[in-house]
Amino acid sequence: MKLRWTDSLEIAMALQEHHPTINPQYIRFTELRQWIMTLPEFEDQPEHCGEKILEAIQMAWIEEMD
Repeated sequence: MKLRWTDSLEIAMALQEHHPTINPQYIRFTELRQWIMTLPEFEDQPEHCGEKILEAIQMAWIEEMD
């Protein structure tokens, strides 16, 4: 399954799997964006990403940890 920027929950689950020791509450958006773009299943254009998308992904990741 290929991931796009709008797949917040699926991206959050993939990030949790690839970075299990990271607390997403304290990650910078620049770092988050880079990690997303390096996910093997991620396939979208970098310019389609904005702060609101990164915030949605971060919030989904935080919720997944609970």
